[in-house]
Order: sequence, then structure tokens, then C-alpha cells
Amino acid sequence: MKKGILFDLDGTLWDSSEEVAISWSEALKKHADLEMEITTEMIQSVMGKSMTEIADILFDTLDFAKRRELLEYCCEEENEYIRRYGGQLLQGLEETLQELQKQGIHLYIVSNCQVGYIEAFLEYHKLGKYFDDFESFGGTGRDKGYNIRLVTERNHLDVAVYVGDTQGDYLAAVKAGLPFIHARTGYGTVEAEVPYIEKLPQLPEVADKYMAPPH
Repeated sequence: MKKGILFDLDGTLWDSSEEVAISWSEALKKHADLEMEITTEMIQSVMGKSMTEIADILFDTLDFAKRRELLEYCCEEENEYIRRYGGQLLQGLEETLQELQKQGIHLYIVSNCQVGYIEAFLEYHKLGKYFDDFESFGGTGRDKGYNIRLVTERNHLDVAVYVGDTQGDYLAAVKAGLPFIHARTGYGTVEAEVPYIEKLPQLPEVADKYMAPPH
């Protein structure tokens, strides 16, 4: 029986909000026609949304074409910044991943980010050896529920669970037909009675109780 845990990234495995805010602010400074400061709090408020949704929120005063142009540029700058400086891993992350692997559980990441962001996370922090596969909004252009299901099916998982920190993560897991564990380590709350962890090292025990076949 092949077991898998699929993770959200931001707020669940790490916090890169400060680094993202710095990279976006630096990117926008290069556009002389736009004076705008991106703060850590602004980034935290939109974490978990797709990149196009984030652009529509943060650049709402601009027309559609300009929003998309800035989004693409900021994402490129963000990926390069993350590759150089990384982010803040949540406490106990690598030890938790090691324990899950010892239990024979396969690990995956599904995020609403752009292409290159997960790769930068894995590259900088040297965590690629723990994850079998990953998918993103940028990779497919599809919502997180679709991508969770995609990763589950292409890796032939018999039982699985999705771990995330927001209501959007919970709804995506429901859409994908997977049970959900709320990581109360991140940015959001969940309006449903679901199992949860308050620290990553609690995950191996909790996940084992709630894994279920995809449906």
C-alpha cells in the first residue's frame, strides 16, 4: 500500500513572506511609473491564493495587462531572490520529513505558486531528497484541488492526506477527495471540524490516523 502526504508550502513548510515582500518591492522600484511598497503583512494576507489572484488584489488600480506584466516580472525576481536567500523553515521541518520517510510515507508539495518557486525552496534548503513530486498553479494553470488530485493519481497513491494552513487548502482537499489536516502553523483558519497540528513534529502521529483512499 502506497501512502502519501501532500503539503501546501507557504505557512505549512516555511514562511517566505518577508523575502517575497523584499523581492517584489525591489522589482517594483525598477518600474519608474509605479511607486508602491510591498510589505510582509500584505504578502501574508494573500498567501495561499493563486498568483493571478494575488496580482488582482495587490495591483487592483492597474489595468489587466499591466497587472499580468508586473506579476510575471515580480515572480521572476522572487524566484531569483529565494534561490539566493531562501526563507524561514518552520521549526522541526527536516526532522519531521525524515521521520515520515522512515515510516515509508511518500511526500509531495502542491502549491498555488508560480513555476520555479517550489524548485527554489527545495534547492536553497537542500530538501529535494525528501519529495517525490510537486505541482503548482504556474505549472498547470489549474486550481489547487485539481493539482492535488493530479499528483495523487500520477503517483498512484492508495491512501493520502493533504496538509495545509488555510480555508482554501481545506476546500481544495475536499474537491480532490482527500482528507485534510490543518497546520495551525501558518496564515489562516479553517471553518470546519478537522484534525490539526500545532507543530510539525506532531504530524507523523496525526497523519497516520487520518490517511484515507482518494475518492
